[in-house]
Amino acid sequence: MRYLEDFVAGQRIELAPITVQEPEIIEFATRFDPQAFHVDPGHPTTLSLGGVMASGWHTAALFMRMIVDAYLADTAVLTSPGVDELRWLHPVRPGDTLCGEVIVEQVRISESKPDRGLLSTRVVLHNQSDEAVFSVKTLAFVLRRPANELP
Repeated sequence: MRYLEDFVAGQRIELAPITVQEPEIIEFATRFDPQAFHVDPGHPTTLSLGGVMASGWHTAALFMRMIVDAYLADTAVLTSPGVDELRWLHPVRPGDTLCGEVIVEQVRISESKPDRGLLSTRVVLHNQSDEAVFSVKTLAFVLRRPANELP
């Protein structure tokens, strides 16, 4: 298990690549963001925009999957107070392979609840052409290492 003390400002965490296919783009958008350019390859708007593109919310969900796999699943995360500066920088298209990196910006112990702290990160996802497609700053409350687990 990782605790707040296991993170330091400047630390970099690589995110494993994930490839996006058209059926999953359309399935996600049909349920959650049914705009023509996400669900209808033949729609005039879709064609004018260069083809089907993933919903930004789908890209955000892929980002979440990537960070859970990279480090959150084995981190003592309590909750998140939110994200800042969420940006969709470039369309995510069928067949794109996304990869990325998390950069720890700040690790701060809570003054009001000293058993935990706030982990601040910056994340950028790129496609296979090294174009930045998504960026976000995240915040997470993370428990500190229990006294009985100190090295």
